[in-house]
Amino acid sequence: MNAPYDGDRAQGTGGPAPAQGAAPGTPVPGQVPAPAPAPERDPYVQDAYDHDPYRSQDLSAQDPVAEVLYDRASHPPPPPGTYQEPGPLYAAPTAPSYSPDPRVWAQTPPPEPDGPSRHLPYGDHATTTQFVGVDSLVTNASDEQPEPDAFAHLYRDQEAAPRTAVEEAPVAAPAPSKPAGRAATLLKSSALMAAGTIVSRITGFLKTLAIAGAIGVGTFNDTYQIANTLPTMIYVLVGGGALNAVFIPQLVRAMKNDDDGGQAYANRLLTLVVVLLAAVTTICVLAAPVFITMMSPKIASDPQQMDVAVAFARYCLPTMFFMGVHVVLGQILNARGRFGAMMWTPVLNNIVVIATFGAFIWAFGGFTTSGVNAATVTPEGVRLLGLGTLLGLTVQALAMLPYLRDAGFKPRLRFDWRGHGLGKAARLAKWTFFFVLANQVGLVVVTQLATWAGSVAEKQGHPGTGITAYNYALLLWQMPQAIITVSVMTAVLPRISRSAHDGDAAAVRDDISYGLRTSAVAIVPCAFAFLALGVPMATLLYAGSGSGAQNIGYILMAFGLGLIPYSIQYVVLRGFYAYEDTRTPFYNTVIVAAVNAAVSALSFFVLPARWAVVGMAAAYGLGYAVGVGVAWRRLRTRLGGDLDGAHVMRTYARLTGACVPAAAVAGAAAFGVTQWLGSGVTGSATALLVGGIALAAVFLIAAKRMRIEELNAMVGMVRGRLGR
Repeated sequence: MNAPYDGDRAQGTGGPAPAQGAAPGTPVPGQVPAPAPAPERDPYVQDAYDHDPYRSQDLSAQDPVAEVLYDRASHPPPPPGTYQEPGPLYAAPTAPSYSPDPRVWAQTPPPEPDGPSRHLPYGDHATTTQFVGVDSLVTNASDEQPEPDAFAHLYRDQEAAPRTAVEEAPVAAPAPSKPAGRAATLLKSSALMAAGTIVSRITGFLKTLAIAGAIGVGTFNDTYQIANTLPTMIYVLVGGGALNAVFIPQLVRAMKNDDDGGQAYANRLLTLVVVLLAAVTTICVLAAPVFITMMSPKIASDPQQMDVAVAFARYCLPTMFFMGVHVVLGQILNARGRFGAMMWTPVLNNIVVIATFGAFIWAFGGFTTSGVNAATVTPEGVRLLGLGTLLGLTVQALAMLPYLRDAGFKPRLRFDWRGHGLGKAARLAKWTFFFVLANQVGLVVVTQLATWAGSVAEKQGHPGTGITAYNYALLLWQMPQAIITVSVMTAVLPRISRSAHDGDAAAVRDDISYGLRTSAVAIVPCAFAFLALGVPMATLLYAGSGSGAQNIGYILMAFGLGLIPYSIQYVVLRGFYAYEDTRTPFYNTVIVAAVNAAVSALSFFVLPARWAVVGMAAAYGLGYAVGVGVAWRRLRTRLGGDLDGAHVMRTYARLTGACVPAAAVAGAAAFGVTQWLGSGVTGSATALLVGGIALAAVFLIAAKRMRIEELNAMVGMVRGRLGR
């Protein structure tokens, strides 16, 4: 046991020095004894008394809760030696130089002393600590650094050369490290997926423009739309919903728990999907006439339209096989943190289809000159369009293979399905199947009613009011959802799944709140933009399809505000899937589909044929508004009665308050321009430009006055990326 040095105690207390001739080691009178060498510290033993629980708190220390956004890079703490050392324990405290004056309302703060503080919290050294501010964190959020080895000190005694005193001396301040962490990874993943989705959506719009320019937006295009929609509906019904909602958490758990990192589980899943979809595709191709009759009795009643629709369907239905392969390979990559491939490969599909319909225009002429319809189209033309559609999905699926090889995954057929967790996933997928079934039943009802109304309206001189116009407006309306909400939640979903598996309800709630508030910054303004500028958008994009473009604009306006509950519903349901709860989303979707089908049927019977599909578009958003109310209450109960509702509602209310005047000004400006220049390409482009600028300007001004923190954070991030 190391006792205090007697010479130091005598010197400090003024006691008498030891006498001459004392024992060795006794200090000589009048001579300051040399301090005894400090014992060598054992790196494996901690000093239990090293920490002083009553140590005075540094006045410059940052409160990690109340001052989380305080930028210490711009306001560093003062240097050591500035603050006075603690005085005697029982001495009267000195009067502060800047004591509060009760006669003055706002006190003048004391000046900060020069130089760093005497000590820093958490054991930091004042000469080597680098303070990183909020701006630097946002600007450099995408740059990652490997985490330091927390156990390196355990192996210092095994290093080649022993440490010397020089090595232990403080070194010069290193360059500021760039922060890394979970937020940085999510930011990079979301940005990569958003970029891929933007390019995919842009090429997707070019594809719809090519289709509209080749075969118009009337009843002939309705036959192609039904045939091209069938494989997607059947695929989602058979297994697509289960792959997206159930197997992502299962893949994450397999990667975490299995010795091979989940590779065997993924190969079993891939084999199951290939076998199942091959069988289903064969049956569906043979039963194509039955499916066409089910989707549209109106088309089935016309022999010429029926023949063309069945021919299109037999070319398009095999795409469901390649669609399923693409999705399961993409989910395997997503579970391994590779999010880009699934968002970028659809671009190849769009390019192939654009080339196909471009070749059709080159061979047979555009729709405005050829006026092609089901009675005049040639078998060669049908074959060209059908084979091009099939080739596009084939290229999209095969393009995933290089990404898998780069990720270290080797696809293998494995039929040992028993006892490896696929049965559990299948039981969970049961409710997802019913979920998709309810959704598809509602879609079938809308398709039947829309094709019927479109056929009647076209005979009355109003083209572009059928299922093609509905699908084109829906595709444009869903673009913000696919770019923002889906990208954010695809990156967050594996993290939510891990938090739910660990029983961390607070982390799940925070991620759901983050997804809702972050996506709302773009979703709410886009919803009001569709409401105010839907007609010039559609007349500009589909100008080559004739007079039906304006009717697409009216349908887009009716969709408009429904984008808000549609996006909220998507985010909220991810919370149930993270807990492997697929029954609740099923019941919720039944409610949405029932409301959508009921209001769509009411619109069909009450409104004129020209406006029936417009009412169906409004019914779509109304169904999701009802569904959000039900899903929100159930998820809040699941997470212990708290879903950060006040914070989320405050964000949406402020964004809506900023968008209302912006949409009014933009709509008035666009209407005035179209009245002046007409609704052609020039007038539509000018109206969209003027209205868009007016909407953005008014919205930003109003949002700044309302101090919407999520928007300010996004603007700050963009400014940081652009280097201000």
